[in-house]
Amino acid sequence: MYLHTAHWSANRRITVLVVGLTVLVALAGFAAWWTGRSDSADRPAAPAPASAGPGVPTPHTAAGGGGTGSVAKPPQIADPLAYGKAAAQVLWSYDTRTTTHAQQLKGLRAWVTREDQYADWTGIQSQIPDPVLWSRMRDNGQHATATIGEAHFPSAFKQALADDPAALTKAYVYVVTVTGKQQITWNGGGAGAEDRTATLAVQCRPHADCSLVAIAPRVLP
Repeated sequence: MYLHTAHWSANRRITVLVVGLTVLVALAGFAAWWTGRSDSADRPAAPAPASAGPGVPTPHTAAGGGGTGSVAKPPQIADPLAYGKAAAQVLWSYDTRTTTHAQQLKGLRAWVTREDQYADWTGIQSQIPDPVLWSRMRDNGQHATATIGEAHFPSAFKQALADDPAALTKAYVYVVTVTGKQQITWNGGGAGAEDRTATLAVQCRPHADCSLVAIAPRVLP
């Protein structure tokens, strides 16, 4: 949740290039929600995507800004549920007082898989307000923290694995639904809180740290 949400898009297409989930898509019907346009009314509206151009980084080109400000570094863990919780926390946390828009993108980019054929960087960075809105939020001193509740594998993902356990062993991409609460504060003593839920795709290869692949267009139970 951000202030000044007039420019947010309530309906957008997220194309997720997760080749390793192809079999799971076929088994569990993931294609209907994973690559289609979200028409779910109960999902919080996402900020409008940051405008593409020279100032917008690809997953592995520098975003500039002299560091990453207040953005947390990705943890070195191999548990997809734990990583999903950590990723949700960084997605729902920001501090416009100490972090520029470019720094926010650069910090978030560090969480994304380096296997570009799977990464949906466009969908991930669209969770961040565009530079103009970020500047307005900065003028208001807006910042947010997140408290994470729980994380679980959605039932469709568990069923797909039960039907074909070997389907995971190409890309090692796990689907994780995370719940939590976001607390937002701004100048003049303003504050607000919102319950949050998101479904993330997380890559956790054996003997390697996890990384973020994508954010699903709607929440899976």
